[in-house]
Amino acid sequence: MDEHLAALLDGNDEHVEQVPDGTFEAVQDGQEPDVVSVCCSDSRVSQEGMWNVDRPGEHFTASNIGNQVWDADVGERIVNGSVLYPIHHCGTEAVAVVGHTGCGAVTAAYDVVRGEPAPRPLGVSKLVELLVPVVEAGLTDERVDAATDGTPADGVDESTVRDQLVEYNVHTQIDFLLDAPEILDDVSVYGFVYDFHGTYGPELGRTRLVNVDGATDPASIRDSLSASYHDAVATLL
Repeated sequence: MDEHLAALLDGNDEHVEQVPDGTFEAVQDGQEPDVVSVCCSDSRVSQEGMWNVDRPGEHFTASNIGNQVWDADVGERIVNGSVLYPIHHCGTEAVAVVGHTGCGAVTAAYDVVRGEPAPRPLGVSKLVELLVPVVEAGLTDERVDAATDGTPADGVDESTVRDQLVEYNVHTQIDFLLDAPEILDDVSVYGFVYDFHGTYGPELGRTRLVNVDGATDPASIRDSLSASYHDAVATLL
């Protein structure tokens, strides 16, 4: 028997044993998740895990490489249907866009800007190429410590530039949502970077809040929060 299939079946056995009685009763006829989380589909980043979500129906989880809120339709960027579905059909009133340190999709787009080919096959290269204009714009932003060709500034590690571009991408995705007419006016949009490298601070697994409805200044964001959450706010830009 295939070992990967066995691992999946064994894991589901453990899941079934751990599900308390009545867990699904409230959601068997529908769902009303509070948040749709657009996260990178990296295996090191657990959407439910980072928020400690353990009940079905709480969190609508949309994911793709590069935590992209858009899709391409006949050359035009549109809001991804996995984001729109819970907003328009489930009453969801908040979107969380979550990048992560060391993102492979942003790194691949960064490499393309520096002259490398986009990784294949086509399904991968399409998503990486959607990020290339984001990286190009980020490299013209004075907050990113690199030249427009991607060369890091003196004394700056390439990994730092990459993670600055990860955060820049989160802001770009949020700007796109805020400009999209399909995103209802009463929907809040939050931006985070999940840090498992210790880039923002020593706490591994901390989601750093970098954007609230388009606001990116850490002091302004902290002013909108209870003091107990101030340490979660951070930026590389």
